[in-house]
Amino acid sequence: MEEGKMLTLDGKGRDINAPVTVLKGVGDVKAAAYAKLGIFTVYDLLRHFPRAYENRGDVTLLEMAPNDVRVSVLLTVATSATSARIRGRLQLTKFRAFDESGTCEIVYFNQAYLKDKFVVGQTYRFWGKVERDGRRFSMNAPVAELFDEEKPLPELYPVYRLTEGLTQNAVWKDIKTALAYCVTYLPDTTPTELVIKNRLPTLSRALNTIHSPETYQEIASAKRRLVYDELLAFSLGMRLAHCASKRAAAYPCADTDVSPLLNAVGFELTDGQKKAVEDIRMDMAQGETMRRIVVGDVGCGKTVVAAAAMYQAVKNGRQAVLMAPTEILANQHYKDLSELFLKLGISCALLTGSVSASEKRRIYAGLKSTDPFKRLDVVIGTHALISDGVEMVAPGIVVADEQHRFGVRQRAKLQQKNQGSHLLVMSATPIPRSLALVMYGDLDVSRITDMPPGRQRVDTFAVDEGYRERLNAFIMKQVKEGGQVYVVCPSIEEDEEDESEVLFEDIGSSTVFEAKPKLKAAVQYADELASALDGVNVGFVHGKLKAADKDAIMKRFVDGEIDVLVSTTVIEVGVNVPNACLMIVENAERFGLSQLHQLRGRVGRGKRKSYCVLVSECVRKNEYGRAEQSNSQKRLEIMKRTYDGYAIAEADLSIRGPGDLTAHADGSQLRQSGGLRFRLAELCDDSELVSAVAEDAQELLSTSPELYDYPELREMLFELFRVDGDTVS
Repeated sequence: MEEGKMLTLDGKGRDINAPVTVLKGVGDVKAAAYAKLGIFTVYDLLRHFPRAYENRGDVTLLEMAPNDVRVSVLLTVATSATSARIRGRLQLTKFRAFDESGTCEIVYFNQAYLKDKFVVGQTYRFWGKVERDGRRFSMNAPVAELFDEEKPLPELYPVYRLTEGLTQNAVWKDIKTALAYCVTYLPDTTPTELVIKNRLPTLSRALNTIHSPETYQEIASAKRRLVYDELLAFSLGMRLAHCASKRAAAYPCADTDVSPLLNAVGFELTDGQKKAVEDIRMDMAQGETMRRIVVGDVGCGKTVVAAAAMYQAVKNGRQAVLMAPTEILANQHYKDLSELFLKLGISCALLTGSVSASEKRRIYAGLKSTDPFKRLDVVIGTHALISDGVEMVAPGIVVADEQHRFGVRQRAKLQQKNQGSHLLVMSATPIPRSLALVMYGDLDVSRITDMPPGRQRVDTFAVDEGYRERLNAFIMKQVKEGGQVYVVCPSIEEDEEDESEVLFEDIGSSTVFEAKPKLKAAVQYADELASALDGVNVGFVHGKLKAADKDAIMKRFVDGEIDVLVSTTVIEVGVNVPNACLMIVENAERFGLSQLHQLRGRVGRGKRKSYCVLVSECVRKNEYGRAEQSNSQKRLEIMKRTYDGYAIAEADLSIRGPGDLTAHADGSQLRQSGGLRFRLAELCDDSELVSAVAEDAQELLSTSPELYDYPELREMLFELFRVDGDTVS
């Protein structure tokens, strides 16, 4: 088989990568609807996982049914159904049914065919909202299933994401057809010995369970198998890429005395910074490509470490490029580094989408010039650095800031444009060692665990809605004293969560589901704050804004034109606003510890005393006055007393698993690498699984370094980790 061609046949020789139209009942129209959801093949459809489950097995009496929440009731039909036309074209079908607590009127609209479906004396399970008027009950258009004690009905029903042209029933039936199409076997690239060792279900069983579960425990087990597959594929792909890159030739930048740069910085480096600089100096002196990540808390000084690497490249006659994810962050890097490099006689330019055409031509020419007096040494920019025309005559090092915002694909493209260069990436997310082995397997890791002296601690408090008035007064006080405030909300618009559904993401190793307070919506809350805070300039930014609009609002905040910035989690990780002294996080229970820690790191970057307030209805006392010890409460307590990013990351991993650590404060995910897209890994709540994946990946590669003993797995990885036809390396 040609290398890179994935195995696609099931046990009956059927192609699971065939278009969905091979399935009975799926024509061109429905296929077009599926395409809007990114579903093109049979396998895509099988991996269209439910977003939630309806627990129809939890049956209640009519008189016990809560308001505005869908429930299941067992009712016996009392009267024959009648149909009548009302208000022109509207046809009403209704009948009465009862249980031991009362009688209910069942109503359907424009479904006259149901008139003969319901037989007097038969019992049905009805799923829907029970409305009451005194002792009178009614249900509008409930789902009805004939009840038979000898043949129990399924309790859990999947709920899928839809688009126009698709219904829940249609998707569920098509997935059933897809499962039958693949019979009982699916090509499984995970070695059988690892499935057995980790007590995982087969791939076929896991997919069948996800779509037709009997219990929450079964769903958790199936998720665990699918998460394991994703993490193992990612870990192996990263390690293979790392091995390949280590064999790739790079221009050796001889060990260089960086003391002139460090003297120009004007402060003493921490031990962690010094160790990172030393690691990089040694790597770059070799003839093989350096691929290193510098990981550390916000404010730990990663940029100075990157500057030392760029200085070493330039002093060896090479050029350096630094790519940031946004213009505002690129501008900030340019402002800091250009002043530093200017003192050392190193030329530096800024290349972003808003740079004028004439300036771009000047930069392009400077990068290509062979004249050392005209050549541009350093260029800092955004994705514009990947565009045509950007070519360095003597590439030495590529630096990618906030690496999770790019992914392997864009990093690879930047390196491909600069053949022979070394690679340094930076991340403000401290990450436990076991997870680092999985997520950063293609990179050597330098961890900065100490902070520069003088960095102030941000006092952290957890409060509930009872503090709202005092909190608004505190915001006003900070603004009047010249400070600025961040307010972060978990959603853009009003919460539309259905309390009758159990979200897929919440099903894990624990089957105890914590009640979630209603989400605070950024749109409405920005308006509320603007009304409540007289004379305060309130701004609003969210991820659905165009990049230019978002940058413009962030710039106004940086420049002090906006006092209070209400935001979803899109606030830039690296943006420095010295006047920002108060961070308020609404629905703090919805965020992982590492996300909260990164958000807290947005304040306290200047001389003002700074604070972080975590607002959550989970912050409650029991009848004895003691704090409730739910996972949410535990996490908020950790945030109040812990300021070490690595300790927080370890706690996050042990409490909630790796999911929150693969989700960053801006909402993005460590999910793309070539064709690999995480669907479930960010939902994992099992920290032991991460350690198992790291151990298994290491063991596989130690026994079969190129995975030739596992041809299906090797072929799958080559396919997933391709970048524009070339394998990531």
